[in-house]
Amino acid sequence: MRYEVAGRNLVFATDAGVFSKDRIDRGTRELLKALTVRIRPGQRVLDLGCGYGPIGIVLGALEPDAHVTMVDINQRACDLARQNLAANGIANAEVVCGDFAEAVGERTFDVIVTNPPIRAGRSVLRSMIDWAHAHLVPGGELFLVVRTRQGAASLRKYMDAVFGNTDEPEKGGGFRVIRSVRR
Repeated sequence: MRYEVAGRNLVFATDAGVFSKDRIDRGTRELLKALTVRIRPGQRVLDLGCGYGPIGIVLGALEPDAHVTMVDINQRACDLARQNLAANGIANAEVVCGDFAEAVGERTFDVIVTNPPIRAGRSVLRSMIDWAHAHLVPGGELFLVVRTRQGAASLRKYMDAVFGNTDEPEKGGGFRVIRSVRR
């Protein structure tokens, strides 16, 4: 699969058992639109639930002076993400495989991005939001994308309760990108 961003053609190997193996899904594309102008040199970025790596790789390609950590619990997804990093010559990113809380440890980030596993359930999504809040530096941002009909309003309400703020920097195709800033 190919994806063009900022005049650069990126290639992605995918496989059965990983999310959106045939194309970069609409939600991820909306999330990337919201992020392309926000990642700055020197920032530490976490792609939470990276799958085969489209978000982290695009962000690493767009800002080579940022450092991107990509994490997923699925070993096959991690292997594909590493393969895709190498195929695209992205040197400013790493893949860590495992449960995000254990895999990342106590590291903190300037930006955390996720196209979360909606079907994992509300408690999993809320724990991801709580964890993200605790692992963002002051002023750090959490971006997540969710289908409007699959709980965007309730997730935004929860993020607002945790962070004290939310906005929607991008929406389209039935998806909403929700952003919160750690104050």
